[in-house]
Amino acid sequence: MSLEQQLIAFRHELHRHPELSNQEFETTARIRQQLENYHIRVLDLPLKTGLVAEVGPQQGPLVVLRSDIDALPIEEQSGVDFVSQNPGVMHACGHDFHSSAALGAAILLKQREQQLTGPVRILFQAAEETGQGAPDIIATGALDNARAIFGIHNDPTLPAGVVGSKPGPLTAAVDRFTITVKGTGSHAARPHDGNDPIVIAAQIVSAAQTLISRNAPSSDNAVVSITQIHSGSTWNVIPDSAWLEGTVRSFSQTTRELLEKRFREIVMGIAAAFGAEVEFDWQAGPPSVVNDAHWADFALQQADRSGFEARVVEASPIGEDFAFYQQKLPGAFMMIGTGEPYALHHPAFRINDTVLWPTAQYLAQLAEAALLSLDGAQP
Repeated sequence: MSLEQQLIAFRHELHRHPELSNQEFETTARIRQQLENYHIRVLDLPLKTGLVAEVGPQQGPLVVLRSDIDALPIEEQSGVDFVSQNPGVMHACGHDFHSSAALGAAILLKQREQQLTGPVRILFQAAEETGQGAPDIIATGALDNARAIFGIHNDPTLPAGVVGSKPGPLTAAVDRFTITVKGTGSHAARPHDGNDPIVIAAQIVSAAQTLISRNAPSSDNAVVSITQIHSGSTWNVIPDSAWLEGTVRSFSQTTRELLEKRFREIVMGIAAAFGAEVEFDWQAGPPSVVNDAHWADFALQQADRSGFEARVVEASPIGEDFAFYQQKLPGAFMMIGTGEPYALHHPAFRINDTVLWPTAQYLAQLAEAALLSLDGAQP
């Protein structure tokens, strides 16, 4: 069986056995076993799940490749013959693809270990979906001396054979909010006896639509989405509370801070106008992925050299905790086109297997070229 076939089989194995964030025990064990089969060393780090492998000499500039390994709480409807065996859990974001490509890159780099001018660390990161995995890796010190980091994410909206990236902001900062409106319940026939939280919640939903259009500059891409509203339990009773949840996505830190401030003021102002109490909870998630200009251009150049079509793409409002790494060291994040019809996080999501082997080759080539560049040689 060729290495390409082995990687595809391994991805299918991971896909059959998806695990949620911070529960990736079997996934970690499977990856570790594969690394040990190829005599690739694994660093001894205090990680609950996930691991860091290393290839190359101990001396020289350190380059990092990052993949993620967790799955999502989604019931799979993809129809593939290696469908998830864990009810209600699915690799609906392609992290099985990312980790298999990173494994392939590690094996290819191991085969060329004597030619490497520095070490390459390959992250098999847990808990990307919760935004906690990258900070956990950083806390181990595994990146303390690193000079550059590269990461990938599959993109079904790009054709297979395309690598997309850009200098500067590539993905959005992701913030989550919850709003609890505390009104006064009453009979539906006598709303004047209470203080209807549903009416107040509706005003908040309406006003939130002006948060972007009337506060953020038109040149700043941003979005607000209210994704849940819960209130009441029957047709003839006005409830005493309403609960809303949603997300705000933005690309600049200034806009991010402004939107939180203005949203809080809007919510509190509406509550005061209606004489109600409100709780506004803002949970900051990963910041925007901001690609280093040099390394983004470098990664696209290497994509061209490896046989991919390199494209400069528009920034996307998805979130990625790869951004935490970029707060510590320069690097670039790339989108790997898979040309599939279903979006990320869709129950019918699937990956084009033909892209896996070229992606593994690209990552290995990128890491080796980055080492040469940092060492002063021509890649």
